Amino acid sequence: MPADAIRLSLFSFSLAGEAKRWLHSFKGNNMKLWDEVVENLLKKYFPKLKTAEGKVAISSFHQLPDESLSEALERFRGLLRKTPTHGFSEPIHSTYS
Repeated sequence: MPADAIRLSLFSFSLAGEAKRWLHSFKGNNMKLWDEVVENLLKKYFPKLKTAEGKVAISSFHQLPDESLSEALERFRGLLRKTPTHGFSEPIHSTYS
């Protein structure tokens, strides 16, 4: 079974409410590729204005005065999760011996 077919069949179980109804509205449609579903979902639920607001919050992020580094990092990760369409590249982690 192709990977796209598996993803598409399991994806609906991860959705609820309006998002699930939105996905089911495409049944029988030509949206059979995973990348098409992702693209359409992001367009629907992360419009350009929402993405722009998220990018501003991410790019202007700073640690608060009374905030520990771990708290700041968790808050930053939350911003990244809220805006999956942020477009910033993932940092490259290197290990030193």
